Amino acid sequence: MKHQVDANTEQVILEAAEKLFLEKGFAMTSTTEIAKAAGCNQALVHYYFRTKEKLFEAIFEKKMRTFVAPFLQNSDNNISFEERLTQLIEAHFDLLKENPKLPFLVFNELLTNPTRLESLKGKLAVIPQTVLSKIEKDLKAEVEKGTIRPISAFDLMLTILSLNVTLFLTAPIFRSINNMSDENFDNFIENRRRENVIIILRSLKP
Repeated sequence: MKHQVDANTEQVILEAAEKLFLEKGFAMTSTTEIAKAAGCNQALVHYYFRTKEKLFEAIFEKKMRTFVAPFLQNSDNNISFEERLTQLIEAHFDLLKENPKLPFLVFNELLTNPTRLESLKGKLAVIPQTVLSKIEKDLKAEVEKGTIRPISAFDLMLTILSLNVTLFLTAPIFRSINNMSDENFDNFIENRRRENVIIILRSLKP
């Protein structure tokens, strides 16, 4: 019974910390706030995670894996390259739509705390190479067929990330300036989802 309570308490702390980190970032979040949001005392936060740094690392690593997860999914080889790429772009877009504060957390932390990137290299080093080699193989085959222009996997990924991520970083500003209702904002997001696919596919034409 005690083990179950401990496991539940640890999970509640993680969920409370994740919400606060996504809203405010690492530097602006305190363990006092985390404890209050989790409904426990500050000593329990330190008991389970030692420091705010270690708690953040546990969450940030998971979020980084989530951020690139669509690029690691196995694609259906029975459909065309264009369809596979469309699915990839849309899957990444949908992930960000479900986690709109994720880009802010990732980029804010990596830009303001370069040591965070260094600490993640060992844990996540395999992911970029896995992602790039998978996409590179598809691109090479399509270039040889003459269906797309020569482009590196890195450049293609950068284009996808730039379009999808920038939208969710700037969407709150556009929504506020234009006084968008929930319905109008949802329509705006869905329109950008389609536009991003069109822009990327057209950019690959020979």
